[in-house]
Amino acid sequence: MAQLKVLVVDDEPGIRSGVARILRSFHVTYPFMDENYTYEVLEAATGEEGIEIIDREKPDILLLDNKLPGIQGVEVLEYVKKKNYDIVVAMITSYASLDVALKAHDDGAIDFIPKPFTPQELKASIEQITKQQYLRRITHKLKVEGKKVRFQFLSVLSHELKAPLNAVEGYLQMMQERQMGDSISEYSSAIDRSLQRIEGMRNLIMDLLDFTKVSFERQVEKLQDVDMKELASLAVVTVSPYAIHKDIHFIKNIKACEKIWADPNDFEIILNNLVSNAVKYNRTGGTVTITVDCKDDEFIISVEDTGIGMNPDERAMLFEEFSRIKNDKTRNIGGSGLGLSIVKKVVELYHGVINVESIPDKGSVFTVIIPRIQVTNIKTEL
Repeated sequence: MAQLKVLVVDDEPGIRSGVARILRSFHVTYPFMDENYTYEVLEAATGEEGIEIIDREKPDILLLDNKLPGIQGVEVLEYVKKKNYDIVVAMITSYASLDVALKAHDDGAIDFIPKPFTPQELKASIEQITKQQYLRRITHKLKVEGKKVRFQFLSVLSHELKAPLNAVEGYLQMMQERQMGDSISEYSSAIDRSLQRIEGMRNLIMDLLDFTKVSFERQVEKLQDVDMKELASLAVVTVSPYAIHKDIHFIKNIKACEKIWADPNDFEIILNNLVSNAVKYNRTGGTVTITVDCKDDEFIISVEDTGIGMNPDERAMLFEEFSRIKNDKTRNIGGSGLGLSIVKKVVELYHGVINVESIPDKGSVFTVIIPRIQVTNIKTEL
């Protein structure tokens, strides 16, 4: 169990001891919480003493009387707000005028517990306060982590774009300065490398467009019958120039469930990425097999290649953003490292999973499995 510190600031000893007695064996839980919460009660008889305990103990919950000897409760509340402490505050008072109540609310008090209160009233208030504190902290954590993710994303993205731009700039300067002579033929290698770098940037931009196209929440109004046979053919056409260059042969094996109720853009992203990778990481003269099938409760898409394969460590990092397998066999294969992370997110929109089996120097099989029941339910709802 987790424990929250509750500070009671009240000049009435009976109120302080009563809160401690009521909360001693009390615990709170909600289905969305990781664990139950219990309470440690701290006591202060004055506002000044309360501030000392707040600074020292950093309580989670503050039960604060307004009418105190010395500084008043609202002044303690102002102090907590000024310090930006992560404390949820409830006022416990029998002398709360409208002006005091409004000021306390403006300074962050989320509840008022009138004196005298019953054990049930206090427990009900503490239960709500605990939920508020839990949700506030989870929200803050998500915001902080979101900022970190965005920063990491932009940092990696800037590096991925800066490196090829620097290379192209270097090649152009070399040509501008005629470092290899005046004949254009002397620069054919530099031109080829520049074109390769530009193609890499174009692929990264296309992946980023896919990334922004996927809102990561399914849009019901875009769902329709999607012809998987047609999408598989389009994916093959898209990679045909590269496949012809490597003498890659395609096998389309549409066994059953030729159509699925979905957003066509989503499944275009899935097939384009998987088929493109199957060609890029294949051997010359290899084969790519695209299979669409279904069982009673599952819709299955698999893309199998006869390429370079992967070891277990390489498979483990496949679906991370900007992750690329780097070894002697992949040194000259470009990519953004975004494709498979996008595919995984799209598949999860449909409550599905993506699995990979791979053997080094033998090939890989990527399998997407989507529950048929959720597809049926969506169509029924419409």
